[in-house]
Amino acid sequence: MSKRESAKYKIDRRLGENIWGRPKSPVNKREYGPGQHGQRRKGKLSDFGLQLRAKQKLKGHYGDVSEKQFRKTYEEANRRKGDTSENLIGLLESRLDAVVYRAKFVPTIFAARQFVNHGHINVNGKRTNIGSYRCKPGDVIEVREKSKQLVIVLESVGLAERDVPDYIEADHNKMTATFARVPGLADVPFAVQMEPNLVVEYYSR
Repeated sequence: MSKRESAKYKIDRRLGENIWGRPKSPVNKREYGPGQHGQRRKGKLSDFGLQLRAKQKLKGHYGDVSEKQFRKTYEEANRRKGDTSENLIGLLESRLDAVVYRAKFVPTIFAARQFVNHGHINVNGKRTNIGSYRCKPGDVIEVREKSKQLVIVLESVGLAERDVPDYIEADHNKMTATFARVPGLADVPFAVQMEPNLVVEYYSR
């Protein structure tokens, strides 16, 4: 399974922030953007620029979800009762690839999507290979028997750089995780500040 090092670090460099908190991120050494003009002084962003950046950061964090899929997620969040920005985070965290990543079965969100696509995950005992599958509270996500000894899984479980959040109950001996509840913004262990309220403003213009 290949790692998309260059792609994910390109997102970090473009935004100038280490959005996954990875120790190897180039932003830790170079906070300016990529390319020959990356070191030019940044001008003050307009309101639209701030909203666009907030959207790119949130979209990038979940593995650079396609614009069509991300917009559909926003529209679903907007239809639901309650705070749209909280709903948006809840829907994004309910994605199967996000749950697999948060449960520490794989080291990155990109690897999580590939891991799911390649059929290594069961949800409630059934093989599920769609990264955007929406998990419901109580769903049991399990690494399939033949995949439990994969190097990427064993290495990721041992990584100390992040913890499993409390809305996911993970058992790394059995390689299972239960999606206990839909989280709010304050529950999600983002490495940088996310501003879903600006994303809502961006789409509701």
